[in-house]
Amino acid sequence: MRQCLCGHLNRSDRLKLIATMAMLTVQVMPTLVQAQPGEYRFSDGPEWCAATASQEGCGVSAAETGIGFNAQLTSDEPEGTVRSGASAGILHADWPAALVNFCAGSTRCADWFISSPRSLYPVAQRAPGASDSSKFDEGSKPTSGIVVRTLRPVDSDHNFFYKNKLEFSLESGWLPINIPFVFDVFLGDGYTMTDLKYTLAPIIASVRWQTGDVKGPLILRGNWDLEASAAAVVIPRGPETRYFAFILGFRRNFVPGRGRFAPYFDGRLGLGEINAKEPLGVLYAQGQNFTFTMNMGSGVRYNISPRYAIWSGLNWMHISNLYLSQPQFANYGINVYGPMFGIDARVGRLRLHHHAAE
Repeated sequence: MRQCLCGHLNRSDRLKLIATMAMLTVQVMPTLVQAQPGEYRFSDGPEWCAATASQEGCGVSAAETGIGFNAQLTSDEPEGTVRSGASAGILHADWPAALVNFCAGSTRCADWFISSPRSLYPVAQRAPGASDSSKFDEGSKPTSGIVVRTLRPVDSDHNFFYKNKLEFSLESGWLPINIPFVFDVFLGDGYTMTDLKYTLAPIIASVRWQTGDVKGPLILRGNWDLEASAAAVVIPRGPETRYFAFILGFRRNFVPGRGRFAPYFDGRLGLGEINAKEPLGVLYAQGQNFTFTMNMGSGVRYNISPRYAIWSGLNWMHISNLYLSQPQFANYGINVYGPMFGIDARVGRLRLHHHAAE
């Protein structure tokens, strides 16, 4: 709030705002204390004050501030009604709502309220070239000159998953469980394992690009990420000691209708370099330095906010040289899985999404 009012308003606008807040305190607060909490009437011009039978609450000049207030309650109109001109509506009696209407007419800070996560009130905007007589009437649609932009709730999935969202991800894990190569069935092998066991501790930095908005039926509802990753892998158990790789892949986010949890599945392929020890005489170790890698994982992501998310799951990692070392050295490969944990951060300016109705 301070950024909008102090950084963008000139001296005249600041004086108007101070006068408005002082009059609101004197006129609105006493009634709110005695009445049911939560509502007051507002108008965006002097017409409403002139049309009402009582002039109470019209001490703030709309010509000076752009806002007219009347603190008397009403019970014959539904909550959330928004009108302009001679009609009035009801909004929750919250100071940010009053300031939103004050700043809505100023191009210097209207965008701040629309994009601020703290401002989730409906804001009526007049389209360029529209007539001043355009208004909302109860029971009718807005005229073509009015565009209503309503911010989605902060926990809406459209604020977490949407087209062209770019994220940076940092993940790490511990993969101590050795298993046969999961695709041996396609290679004619018998799911055999050697006596040499490995443990991998990968640290992976990724950039993820969401390629589309959330869509799809039932449990398949979600969107896709494309991933580019750089991996540094420590090998605490095994003859080799380290592995570096560049990996490309995808992630499918399964997004439910509401809530901050979203299951995922991802798959990645890459190439890398390991300090192979089989050429040095270690049985069942890796046959050459240049290798390929394959990763598959699944888990659950929790969206802390539109900018940050954390996730955890299980990840399987395979490293081998695709038989390039044969016949001189055998290709035994590494196949391990275990838990992975990560944090995602949105890259670029944070902006809550909104929908528009014309």
